[in-house]
Amino acid sequence: MTGEPNNQTDQQLVAAINAGDQHAFAVLYHRYKDWVVGLAFRFTNHHDDALDVLQETFAYLVRKFPGFELTAQMTTFLYPAVRNLSIAARQKRQRATSSGEDFDAFPESPSQDSLARDEFGQLLNSLSEAHREILLMRFVDDMTQPEIATALDLPLGTVKSRLHHATQAVKSSPAMAALLATG
Repeated sequence: MTGEPNNQTDQQLVAAINAGDQHAFAVLYHRYKDWVVGLAFRFTNHHDDALDVLQETFAYLVRKFPGFELTAQMTTFLYPAVRNLSIAARQKRQRATSSGEDFDAFPESPSQDSLARDEFGQLLNSLSEAHREILLMRFVDDMTQPEIATALDLPLGTVKSRLHHATQAVKSSPAMAALLATG
């Protein structure tokens, strides 16, 4: 692949892949690999598992060709696959490590930034998984509410309700007020 940017849309790339253009698949891969790894890491909290999910996600996508039609944003299409593969990888790791001791390196002394991240992480973890996931999809992955509904196979009203309740919980949290006061 050359270092030149590719201005083709995802739909154009999918059409090219359907026509046998392997370079178009490489462009699609490079366009979304960081997003897939970031999302997978969010679910697995393990770098190697996130890389495995990356490989499995694009293997899943390759199997869709020829004949694949992209009817939504690529991230909307990929999200359920990344989510499910990540959950499976996390469960596999938990089963593997539950039988033995898991020794981590000595923790570093926390910086102000890491303390703020930890507090925000605790705040997110205090939300239900359904609320946290929709909040992250909206504000980290920058997905629209209809895209979230499609990716999670939920009614749009459910997405709106969960997003509203999650943002209200974050806004009213004493931890968030403390984070905003220190920042």
